Amino acid sequence: MDALKGYFPSAEFKGIGGPLMERSGLQRFYPMERLSIMGIMPIIARLPELLLMRRRLAKTIVNQQADCFIGIDAPVFNTDLELKLKRKGITTVHYVSPSVWAWRENRIYKIVKSVSLMICLFPFETEIYRRHQLPAVCIGHPLAKEIPMKIEKESVRRKLQLPEDKKILAILPGSRGSEMKFLLQPFMESIQQLSQRYPNLGFVIPCANDKRKAQLNQYLKEQHINLDITIIDGHSRDVMQASDLVLLASGTATLEAMLLKKPMLVAYKVSRFSYWIYSKFLKISNFSLPNLLANQKLVVELIQENCTVENIVCELSKILESDDNCELTERFDQLHQSLIRGGSVEAASAIVEQIKNGHHMEENEK
Repeated sequence: MDALKGYFPSAEFKGIGGPLMERSGLQRFYPMERLSIMGIMPIIARLPELLLMRRRLAKTIVNQQADCFIGIDAPVFNTDLELKLKRKGITTVHYVSPSVWAWRENRIYKIVKSVSLMICLFPFETEIYRRHQLPAVCIGHPLAKEIPMKIEKESVRRKLQLPEDKKILAILPGSRGSEMKFLLQPFMESIQQLSQRYPNLGFVIPCANDKRKAQLNQYLKEQHINLDITIIDGHSRDVMQASDLVLLASGTATLEAMLLKKPMLVAYKVSRFSYWIYSKFLKISNFSLPNLLANQKLVVELIQENCTVENIVCELSKILESDDNCELTERFDQLHQSLIRGGSVEAASAIVEQIKNGHHMEENEK
């Protein structure tokens, strides 16, 4: 929004957003929290409200003759809205590419019909859209600019009051209850074995919120796990920065660990039924972002039946006993550099160009 004001100082922004967007001048149609829903059952319960909201949004945007609609992520909600608006001649931009490269590949055909411009965070995504003649631009990932190329570990350790004379294993079993449900058992049993094998190894777990902290403490109590584990409220990035290696669930945290140049072991596990369903739609062999970005296996992934205590202990031991991670750090540096792009400035430039192209097409049709 702020970058677009450089091109259109008198621009009006209307839609759905949070406090930062409102401070930049957004006139809010609906509160942001009305769209902040996780899980299938909560979505079903709110489906009539969401569908009505989307219909009203489409009508309002068309009636107010918007020059451009920017859908930020939320592809299930935004793609249908973008399709209606594009058919009415409104330039539609989608910010953050859906993971069509990972699963439900056929979504690309609807996206092409619905979107005028796709703004991507990862370089490998743009080629997918170019193959389908959909304009796309990679603006890099904001985390790549937030996190410096060179990481300083000692001061963060002191801030978190972690021992400076030990190797530290950061353990991130996910921010969702369902993730912790399946990963706590193999993770905790693994570190029990590692604590006996490596007495100079310390363990720290950042908890995303109070619910996850309660879930962790309940598990430790019920399983009578008596280990010296430092549990920290939030600060997952600081915890990873202070660590020597990371054991974590697959997700955005793997990107942060890569940008922090940390050796890692990636694991993921869901119910057998869920995995059976997901596997029907998946089209990737790599799950973690470092491996996807490199298009090769840089870090070990233990997915589903491979996510066992034996495998976790084996792979973490290899990392702990490795004397040289220079080659991995060098590859992480290269990937980090590849994600530092023009960000919001580049996004605004591409949006302005798309709006101009849309207006030229309208003039030609007249």
